[in-house]
Amino acid sequence: MPTPERKQNLKNEVREELNHILNYWKKNTIDAENDGFVGQIDAFEKKVLNAEKGSVLNARILWSFSAAYQITQDPSDLETATKAYHFINSYFFDKEFGGVFWSVAYDGKPSQTKKQIYALAFTIYGLAEYYKITQDQKVLQMAISLFETIEKYSFDPVNKGYLEAFTQEWNPIEDLRLSAKDVNEKKTMNTHLHIVEAYANLFLVWPNELLQTKIIEILETINHYFINTRTGHLKLFFNEEWIEKPDVVSYGHDIEAAWLLLWCARITQNQELIEIFTKHALQMADATFEGIDQDGGLWYELDPQKNNLITEKHWWPQAELLIGMINAWELTQEEKYFTTAEKNWDFIKRFIIDKENGEWIWGIHGDYSKIINDKAGLWKCPYHNSRACIELIDRL
Repeated sequence: MPTPERKQNLKNEVREELNHILNYWKKNTIDAENDGFVGQIDAFEKKVLNAEKGSVLNARILWSFSAAYQITQDPSDLETATKAYHFINSYFFDKEFGGVFWSVAYDGKPSQTKKQIYALAFTIYGLAEYYKITQDQKVLQMAISLFETIEKYSFDPVNKGYLEAFTQEWNPIEDLRLSAKDVNEKKTMNTHLHIVEAYANLFLVWPNELLQTKIIEILETINHYFINTRTGHLKLFFNEEWIEKPDVVSYGHDIEAAWLLLWCARITQNQELIEIFTKHALQMADATFEGIDQDGGLWYELDPQKNNLITEKHWWPQAELLIGMINAWELTQEEKYFTTAEKNWDFIKRFIIDKENGEWIWGIHGDYSKIINDKAGLWKCPYHNSRACIELIDRL
């Protein structure tokens, strides 16, 4: 059993790091010339002032500062959350067809106008969190309208589950992918994971019966299709009729889903699902040990077909490993999980936290050289690392 001192030490350190992360975003990413937040800061701290601004990045900024404010009570965190909310409300909502644009130009004009359901889900997630600190009914209504939009256009009434993406006008789209590395399929683990996360967060502020039913239904769908109970890993890509397109093992997604799906199940108060996802949480945490290096860092991916391990260690899987292992420790009180979290935190401090400039770097290669990629951007955001800090503060 970890001593009270070990728990307190870890809690103190992540609380301090949360403040460092928030301060980086407040100091470096505010777009004073246009509005909102700069769309990109490169690996060398150079602001790319004409970069596109992503809906996912802005929704995650909204969530991070709204969630953090509940701990810090710092007025500047509330101010930053409010800035994110106003930018989303002013520029990302499609007033004509509903939903949110994938991205806007640096000046707020629509850029990529496709409707990626993943982006709608994160906007719900952020709005629900912002509502917790403002009690602004307009914010809640925006989140509810996005829930209704997802159900109207993305839900598959024949086969269940949710379709990935559409054109601006909600017509079928050829390229469904979130990013170039994804398989072009209609149903993905990643989008389902974040829809249920968003719906669960919305349910905390809007305990609606239909919403509760939908969360339960998504969890049942995830349980049935997306979790490989033989290996403890996730299945990532399917077509409309749930025929799998085998792909990589994503260690970061495995351990993120391990704790996050149990969190969603608990919110439904459905005892059967809580039991199911408690078992999954432990099996998936144990399966994740396959991807942990001796230095405490979590590797990126394994391609089982080619037996090819990608030995990069990106920032976000480390953050999810922290939560997933502390969650497994809470469930079992087994020392191995807590020790793994401590070792991972040491790895993060040594190799991922940018001690000179603040925030976390994208990651490191297998030879420990720095991965040259964004410090802030469409995908590089304060959500995974701030959430890890927030979750550990709460759980410890």
